[in-house]
Amino acid sequence: MSRDHITIKSKGEIEIMAEAGIRAGQILETLIDSAKVGMKTLELEAIAAELLKKHQVTSSFKGYQGFPYNLVICLNDEVVHGMPSNRILASGDVLTIDFGCIYREFHADTAYTIQVGEIDDSVQSFLKTGEQAMHAGINQCVVGNHLGDIGYAMQSVVEGAGFNVVRAFVGHGVGKDLQEDPQVPGYGTPGRGYQLKEGLVLAIEIMYTMGDYEVEILDDDWTAVTADGSLSGMFEHTVAITSSGPRILTERPKERLKRSL
Repeated sequence: MSRDHITIKSKGEIEIMAEAGIRAGQILETLIDSAKVGMKTLELEAIAAELLKKHQVTSSFKGYQGFPYNLVICLNDEVVHGMPSNRILASGDVLTIDFGCIYREFHADTAYTIQVGEIDDSVQSFLKTGEQAMHAGINQCVVGNHLGDIGYAMQSVVEGAGFNVVRAFVGHGVGKDLQEDPQVPGYGTPGRGYQLKEGLVLAIEIMYTMGDYEVEILDDDWTAVTADGSLSGMFEHTVAITSSGPRILTERPKERLKRSL
C-alpha cells in the first residue's frame, strides 16, 4: 500500500459521494426485490441497465479492467466477480448482487447477499453473520482507529460463528477511482495498519465462506469460487470517516427506515 495514493475527500466531495451512494442503495434494493425463482441472472443485468438510466448514473463495473457487465452476480459457491448469464435462479440459491455507480465522477460501491425462494435456517444464520460482521467493521471506522481494528472486528464475528473470512480479496478506498488505497482486509490485528483520518472513504466489505477460505478462479478469468465448494456471502457498504463517526453512504431505503424506527 502506498500512502501517496490514499485520497482524503473534502466535505463537499463526501456530499457528492453521498448522493452517489443514495442512488446506488436505491438501485441495489430494487435489484434485491426483483430477484425471483425462475429468472435468469441476465434479467437482473437488464434491470440494472434501466435503473442506471433512471437514476442518471453510470456503471462503475462495466468496462472496468475489461469487465463486460453492470453487475457482479455470484451464486452459491461463487465469491466475487461472477457474471450475469442465462443461469436460472432456483429456490434456495444464495445470490450476491454487487453493484457500483458513478455520479459526478465519484464512485459508490455496495453489495448484499440473499437466499432466493425457499429459506434454510442455517443459510439465514450464515447470511446474518455476514451482515453483522460488516456493521462491526463499520463501527470501527472512527478517526484515530487503524485498518487492523476494522478487519479484526469483522473477523471476530465471522470466525466466532464458525465461518471463515476470504483472504484473496479485500475492501478498499473509494473515490474518483473505484478501487483506491488503502486495502481493507476482512481480517486483521487491532491497532495495526494505516491510521484512519477524517475524510477517508472506504468500501467496507466482508467476503466469507461456510467452509475453507481458499478460492479458485474459473476459466473465464474473472469468477472466484470457493475451492471446497462451500457457500459464500458478501456484504459491502461505502463508508465515510467523519469527525462524528462513520457515515454509511450506500444505505438502502429499507435500512434507513429500519434505523429510524
